[in-house]
Amino acid sequence: VLVMDDEEGVLEFSRMVLTELGYEVVTARNGEEAIAEFHAALDAGERFAAVMLDLTVRGGMGGKEAIAELRRLDPDIKAVVCSGYSVDPIMANPAQYGFTAVVTKPYDVADLAQTMAALTGTDRKA
Repeated sequence: VLVMDDEEGVLEFSRMVLTELGYEVVTARNGEEAIAEFHAALDAGERFAAVMLDLTVRGGMGGKEAIAELRRLDPDIKAVVCSGYSVDPIMANPAQYGFTAVVTKPYDVADLAQTMAALTGTDRKA
């Protein structure tokens, strides 16, 4: 799972929870890093089971911009948009913007586990 967020604490929490659930986790601090990690995985013949993209990144590319490039590279990618701004239109209509699912911040561990299990076809519960 590729997780992109500009807050170190959120990245560490996400890595800890997802690792505990049995996922391998790669992190990125902005959209540019996420796209680079995605390219590196494809170049190595690997695919991410899912990506989690923070909608808003201070001083860098956020999820809305990053998903367009990731979808170009892999039209079938399972992408979760993450934000604390529940009123954003992307959070209300994720599919319209290229996302598969929504997880709101602050993360609820059970919700995160359920969303990731549904996207990856696994039965990993918190």
